[in-house]
Amino acid sequence: MRLLVTGGAGYVGSVCATVLIERGHEVVVVDDLSTGNADAVPAGAEFVEGDVAELAGSVLGNGSSGPRFDGVLHFAAQSLVGESVVEPEKYWRGNVVTTLALLEAIRTSGTPRLVFSSTAATYGEPERTPITEDDPTRPTNPYGATKLAIDHAITSYANAYGLAATSLRYFNVAGAYRGAGENRVVETHLIPLVLQVALGQREQISVFGTDWPTPDGTAVRDYIHVLDLAEAHLLALTQATAGVHSIYNLGSGAGFSVREVISACQRVTGLPISVQDAPRRAGDPAVLVASSEKAIAELGWRPQRTDLDVIVADAWTFLQDLGDRSHAVRRD
Repeated sequence: MRLLVTGGAGYVGSVCATVLIERGHEVVVVDDLSTGNADAVPAGAEFVEGDVAELAGSVLGNGSSGPRFDGVLHFAAQSLVGESVVEPEKYWRGNVVTTLALLEAIRTSGTPRLVFSSTAATYGEPERTPITEDDPTRPTNPYGATKLAIDHAITSYANAYGLAATSLRYFNVAGAYRGAGENRVVETHLIPLVLQVALGQREQISVFGTDWPTPDGTAVRDYIHVLDLAEAHLLALTQATAGVHSIYNLGSGAGFSVREVISACQRVTGLPISVQDAPRRAGDPAVLVASSEKAIAELGWRPQRTDLDVIVADAWTFLQDLGDRSHAVRRD
């Protein structure tokens, strides 16, 4: 298939683009590099630098001689929860307005399939765990609200125009694959933050809340390896049904506490990691764990890399290699 990957210079997008190319698909990446890295775009992909909203029409075409692409995988987004609270306009414009422009380009071009990178933030604070796709969606921040709004828009396009669409709601993505990993200017995810302490790039890691109703008092989260996530995108792409918008949660089905993550990082690196206990953050739930039963039953997807030490080890290798490359550049 010939596939358009928006945000393919970012973490998850670049891994998915890599796997698509490995499976023999032709990939075109569009990314404005506002948060992505050009060197993350995999070899073999055609790269178009620029804004998705501005370029979608010209890249996808007008459909006059048939669709140029067999599908779109849409990863491009603003994705910092805290920033979305203080700069909501950036998120409504960058996520919703951009995706509406993309949906119009998909409709006009006759592109038949869409896989959308959604998020567990659409659920807000859960009433129960594990979270299923039938649970209430009550996002507690603009980031989650914009992703939920996009899900609603996709449903309307599927109903009206026959688009075969799938939204994948991720929980905590981690790990790395073939040189592609988490490499952001502003890092907010726990595993890379802890590993930055091991690398000496950060003095300590803060544990927000030690009195949660969990086995060790720290918050519990569901972690999914980025390669398992990429596999789910391929399955969603090939099994999408015209006129239907399907939504799936993706997680490992098990949770790890903050202290368990820190312990895994210490085991993998063999290095000390300084920890600072801190008060709870407002809006943080005690436990966030996904039910992936629907994805298992309907897509035939099942996560294969659920061992926390394996996830951490892949992230650690990536960060070490990244440091080696940056030192080499500075020496040159």
